[in-house]
Amino acid sequence: MPLVSIITPSWNVESLIGETIASVQAQTFGDWEFLIADDCSTDRTTAIVEQHAAADPRIKLIRQPRNGGPALARQAAIDHAKGRFLAFLDSDDLWLPAKLERQIAFAKEKPTAITYTAYRRIDEAGSVTGRLVTVPEQLNYGELLKNTSIATLTAMVDREVAGEIAMKDEPYDDFCLWLSILKRGHVARGLNEDLARYRVRGVSVSSRRLRSAGWVWHIYRNVEHLSLAKSGWCFAHWATRAWLRRREF
Repeated sequence: MPLVSIITPSWNVESLIGETIASVQAQTFGDWEFLIADDCSTDRTTAIVEQHAAADPRIKLIRQPRNGGPALARQAAIDHAKGRFLAFLDSDDLWLPAKLERQIAFAKEKPTAITYTAYRRIDEAGSVTGRLVTVPEQLNYGELLKNTSIATLTAMVDREVAGEIAMKDEPYDDFCLWLSILKRGHVARGLNEDLARYRVRGVSVSSRRLRSAGWVWHIYRNVEHLSLAKSGWCFAHWATRAWLRRREF
């Protein structure tokens, strides 16, 4: 059985998915399976994944029956996962070669429900555009409510510690997942090493900020069911940290 199952939703990323796959195949740690759940792409994404899967049996394409968004695609990949660890990687992001090796070693030092790492931002062409985005040493549920530090492409969940893993069909489904795990009393630990590349493309910066803020408020009120006062308190901290983090970008 593979030790790590890599969870990736895809949709119309024909120009980028090959590079993402290559960054996984370049890992110095090789005990993985790469589960790519395609959300009914209309371009050549699935054909490209199939080509790679034919050459590397660790890569598996999962075809979604209908376009349902990233949460359902991630869940489909999780449902097929055989590994102890679930590592999350979006279809346009990249890992540096030592990412899995370093993070697995870190996770085994002190078994933890979630680990996460530092990263840098890249533009659509793949050029680094920002400083290293560092991460706190540890986060519990209350701290994560007010924080932006667990980037999806850096997150890894130890299923033996975390227990049941289920995505919620919500905006920021990844944030909802981290919260649901930490709410059980677990903590997340951060590895401050530069191990991943987060690609920013398409939507304007200002539009992303407004959309993110709306999603986070929705999660506070409608998913976590926080009071208005606590939601406002957490949101003030979240917005401040989000602003400070974007300065690193």
